[in-house]
Amino acid sequence: MDPKSFMEANSKQRLMELFEFLRFPSVSAKSEHKKDVLACAEWLAAHMEKMGVETQIIPTRGHPVVFGNKITSPDKLTVLYYGHYDVQPPEPLELWKTSPFEPTVEGEYMIARGATDDKGQLFTHIKAIEAFLGTGAELPINVKLFIEGEEESGSENTERFINENKQLLKADLAVISDTAQFARNKPAVTYGLRGVAFVEVKVIGPNRDLHSGSFGGAVPNPINILAKIVASLHDKNGRVTIPGFYKDVHPITAWEKKQIKRLPFSQKEFLAKVGTKGLCGEKGYSSLERIWSRPTLDCNGITGGYQGEGGKTIIPSWASCKITMRLVPNQNPVDVINRIDKYIRTICPKYVILEITKHGGTPGVVVPTDGPWLAAAGAAIKRGFGLEPVFIKEGGSIPVVGTFKRVLGLDTLLLGWGQNDDNAHSPNERFSVKDFERGCYSSLALIEELAKARK
Repeated sequence: MDPKSFMEANSKQRLMELFEFLRFPSVSAKSEHKKDVLACAEWLAAHMEKMGVETQIIPTRGHPVVFGNKITSPDKLTVLYYGHYDVQPPEPLELWKTSPFEPTVEGEYMIARGATDDKGQLFTHIKAIEAFLGTGAELPINVKLFIEGEEESGSENTERFINENKQLLKADLAVISDTAQFARNKPAVTYGLRGVAFVEVKVIGPNRDLHSGSFGGAVPNPINILAKIVASLHDKNGRVTIPGFYKDVHPITAWEKKQIKRLPFSQKEFLAKVGTKGLCGEKGYSSLERIWSRPTLDCNGITGGYQGEGGKTIIPSWASCKITMRLVPNQNPVDVINRIDKYIRTICPKYVILEITKHGGTPGVVVPTDGPWLAAAGAAIKRGFGLEPVFIKEGGSIPVVGTFKRVLGLDTLLLGWGQNDDNAHSPNERFSVKDFERGCYSSLALIEELAKARK
């Protein structure tokens, strides 16, 4: 029996095994579920060991890492699969149609917490590896599996683990399935992610709130000043005004523009989805170009003064705001944070106290479009889904991808089998059984296509 035939013969079995995996309430953010998280790690490690993967549970300062490997030859390509076995809290429970940790099939969907984020998607790669080992066929690549238990609670110990285990995690390429298709029946390879940088700005005026009638017009108002600072961070064309902000930003390539034009993107539908009267942004770029390939700066929240019911005529003592900047590859988060710090200090009046807290960030990443990996991923998806994939970027960030690049020197393929409306992080999380199956066959084909690409 060949690996594909093995997978065909075991479709019901692997769905039942996935349901076992989903029954663990492995909520990493809640201490009351610590034993459940460990039990889930132990189940996963035992399952992988039974398949023929050498597996160990490695303690961290938080929840453990499940690490597996199957190395058949030092001359073969080594692929590091990353995923997470922990899940989001299920609350509010009253909004679930069924019990969140008792998987249920309703129509075309399986419904359970973790179905798509990330147990179901991760499991497609585990089952693809099993299809080779279960038939006695030699894996055409070496595989390593790095499966953490803290992704949904901030991955507090993950970067430390990667830095302390470079040799253990050494590979040629990383693969993650924790994203989504572009649209229904539009499978996608995500080849780039924006990074992020985060600062907080606080303006302090008088040493206490003051009566606006007695002091207004003579004493600096921190809210007014902070509002001017925030407003000055963009020009009339939507460009960020921080000197040197764009110095490391590369133009959008012709290949990228071609991929974006291939997508069935409707500006009208997008506008209806976000519910605003109109769209805006950096002049000269389309919405997808702005979201995927251009850096941004946004004020995420602003606080100061009286915000209770009714009025209170004061000059507030202070005002603060939180600012994040989405970064594209080649922009350095530390450099960008230092630049916004310097710029705000330059434009802020000297008659107030200015405090800027730097929270750091993560860089943007991109898989080289002229290398063999994107083509291999595209060929695998076409085999698994029977559809040509699209190549997309994501506007958000997955910090571990940046860490893989920075610490291990690895590019990462991001292959999403789910949908954006699968209710990840929300009640009634779901995953199409058909998409799970197509993901399994694509993962199987990926092993073969990556092996061919290496040659």
